[in-house]
Amino acid sequence: MAKTTKQHQPVTNYSIDFYAPFDQRVERSLNDKYLRTAVGRTVDKMSDGRMAKMGEVDGELLRTQTRQMKEYVLRNLPQLLESFEENLTANGGHVHWARDAAEANAIIQQLARENKVKTVVKSKSMATEEIHLNQALEAMGIPVVETDLGEYIIQLDNEPPSHIVMPVIHKRLEEISQIFQDKLDMPPTFDPAIMCSAARHKMRADFMQADMGISGCNFAIAETGTVCICTNEGNGRLTSTMPRLYVAVMGIEKIVPTIEDAFLQYQALCRSATGQRMTVYMSMTNGPRKAHDIDGPEEFHVVLIDNGRSKMLADGYGEALLCIRCGACLNVCPVYREIGGHAYGSTYSGPIGAVISPLLPMHVTDAGKLPHASTLCGACKDACPVKIDLPKLLLDLRADDVAAGNTPFFEKQAIKGFVNAMSSRKKYEQAGKMASIASQMMTGFGGGNLRFAPPPLSGWTESRTLPPFAKRSFREQWKERVKARHAQAARKLSAHNLTKGGSD
Repeated sequence: MAKTTKQHQPVTNYSIDFYAPFDQRVERSLNDKYLRTAVGRTVDKMSDGRMAKMGEVDGELLRTQTRQMKEYVLRNLPQLLESFEENLTANGGHVHWARDAAEANAIIQQLARENKVKTVVKSKSMATEEIHLNQALEAMGIPVVETDLGEYIIQLDNEPPSHIVMPVIHKRLEEISQIFQDKLDMPPTFDPAIMCSAARHKMRADFMQADMGISGCNFAIAETGTVCICTNEGNGRLTSTMPRLYVAVMGIEKIVPTIEDAFLQYQALCRSATGQRMTVYMSMTNGPRKAHDIDGPEEFHVVLIDNGRSKMLADGYGEALLCIRCGACLNVCPVYREIGGHAYGSTYSGPIGAVISPLLPMHVTDAGKLPHASTLCGACKDACPVKIDLPKLLLDLRADDVAAGNTPFFEKQAIKGFVNAMSSRKKYEQAGKMASIASQMMTGFGGGNLRFAPPPLSGWTESRTLPPFAKRSFREQWKERVKARHAQAARKLSAHNLTKGGSD
C-alpha cells in the first residue's frame, strides 16, 4: 500500500441536480465550501499562463488575425464545408451531415451497428457532450470509455464536465482519490503519479479492445480535408489510430480555410486555453489508413453537426460561432469563479455558455436566466482570443427576454418605478430623499452600513453590508458649495468697494 502524507477521511462528492431550477443550482454551488477554492486555484493558474504566453508574441495582432479568419469562415461557411467534404472524400473518408442531435446520434449508432461495434473509446469532445452521444450509444448496450483523464474521472463519478478545457476543475485531490479507490480498486493514496498510473493501466486495456474511436474536432482544414485534435495526454492519438473505425464529431463552425489558418488558430487556442505555446500532441487525420501506413483506422467518418448553429447565424448571434472553445472567458469571469460550471446546467458554462446555451436546442433548465448571471464587467471580452463581444451578446439576449415578456412581475414594476422617478428632476430628488431617510432609519441614524435590508436588497445584505444613502445628496451639496462660493465672492467684492471708497 502506498504511503500518504495526509490522513484519509471519507469524502462526500460534490453533486448537483442539473434539472433543478437555476436559483437552486446556484445556491447549492455557493454553499459548497470547497468549490470556490478548487476553481479559483486552477483558473488563476490558467489565466496567468495565458497572459504570459500571449505576451511572448504580439497578442493583439494574433487576436485580430484569428478573428478576421473566423469572420471569413462564417461569411463563406457553405463553400468551405463543401470543399472540406470533397477533399476528405477524395482521401477515402466519409462525411455525414446532421441537422440536429438526434440525426447525429442516429448516424453514429448506425455506423456502430454496421461495424458490429462492442466497445468505444472517446477523446475529449464538447460537441458529443452537447448531443449526449454517450447516452445514445449506451442505450444500445455499447459502453463508452472517456480517455481524457479529467473526463474519465467525472465519468466514473457520473458527472458532466464543469469546464470547457478542464472538466474536473471542481474536484479536489481527496475526492479523486476516493473515486479511484471505489471504482478502480486503487489502494488509498494522494500521490498523483500513482493515481494516473491506475487510470492508465485501466485505459490501455480499453484502447486495445475498442472497435470504435470517437473524438471531437478543434478545427478542420477545408483545403486538405483534415481533422485536427489538440491534446496533452496522447489519448487523442490513440483514439484516432488504434480502433478500426474512427469517427470525428464537429460543429459546422469548426472549419478553417487553409493549413496556415489552422496553425494561426492553433497558436491562439493553446496560448489562451492552457497557457502553452503548443499542446503536446496535435493529431491530424485526413482519411483512413493507406497500404503503406503503419497505423490508423480502416474507416474514417466525420459527422458535421448544425444543431441550431445556422439559426444562430440567421438570428444575428453569429459572433458567438467565432468561439474556438479555449475557456479563457471562464477563467476570468467573476461569476464562474463563484459558482463553477455545473450551476449553469449546460454543456457550455461561463460567459460563452450563457450566450449559446439559450440559443442551441440543448433543453437546459432555465436557460433564459443564464444571460442574467453576469456582471457585464467585460473581462471575458478582453480575454477572448477572437475578441467576441460577449457583454453585448448577453445584453442582446436580455433584450430578447424582455421582448418575449419573460420579465418577472416585481422586476417589471421596479423598472417602471425607476423610469417614473427619472422622468423629472423633482421626482428624482424626492425618490433620493426618501431612500436617504429610509436607509438612515435602518441604521438608527447612527452611521455605519446596513446589515439587513428587505427584499430584493436582502440578496445583497445576506453576504455583505450595504452603505446607506447619503444624508445630503450630491445636488444638495453642490448647491451649498455654489451658494458658499457666491457669498464669498460677494464679501470680497464688498470689501474691495469699501477699500476703494475709503481711499477716494
